[in-house]
Amino acid sequence: MKIIMLGAPGAGKGTQAKLIAEKYNIPHISTGDIFRANIKNGTELGKKAKTYMDKGELVPDELVVDLVVDRVAKDDAKNGYVLDGFPRTIPQAEALDAALAKINDKVDYAIDVDVPDENIINRMSGRRACVACGGTYHIVNVPPKKEGICDACGGELILRDDDKPETVKKRLDVYHEQTQPLIDYYTEKGILKTVDGTVDMNDVFAAIVGILG
Repeated sequence: MKIIMLGAPGAGKGTQAKLIAEKYNIPHISTGDIFRANIKNGTELGKKAKTYMDKGELVPDELVVDLVVDRVAKDDAKNGYVLDGFPRTIPQAEALDAALAKINDKVDYAIDVDVPDENIINRMSGRRACVACGGTYHIVNVPPKKEGICDACGGELILRDDDKPETVKKRLDVYHEQTQPLIDYYTEKGILKTVDGTVDMNDVFAAIVGILG
């Protein structure tokens, strides 16, 4: 069961990817984790990726695809995997398909966690993070016991720049421009499945399990 997770930033796809990985006992693979593991272990691919990252440049698509294919070829992924955060663009999707085909592999499902922009902006702008311990809250869904104060350590809770409405809007614009076309790409391949990401997290997961069986 090889799955790609799609969805705008803040749609909750990372949470769902973790739940899928736990239920089906397959690895949850995020490109960030792959980069960190390869750099930490000093692999050839990791060294190459680090040269770009140290300069603040994006790691080229071919190298990211090599890292992903290297990861999905590991023993723990032989029964499947959940890819989270990759591919982000059509060229990446095409490169991934071509690389997987070479090892006689292919993606089974692309699951789109669909949430309207306005819901995401409201969801993200309600987040609060503790400056001291990094704990996270949400003013509606997971409020602290005392407004503006962390339950765990008593630190101050702030709205991070990343979660401010104008920043979220910019990230959503980039998503629609770059990643939205993947919806059409995987629809044409007949593997796209869409779930309503506005409902409760457990209901989203139940809908995904209904698709995967």
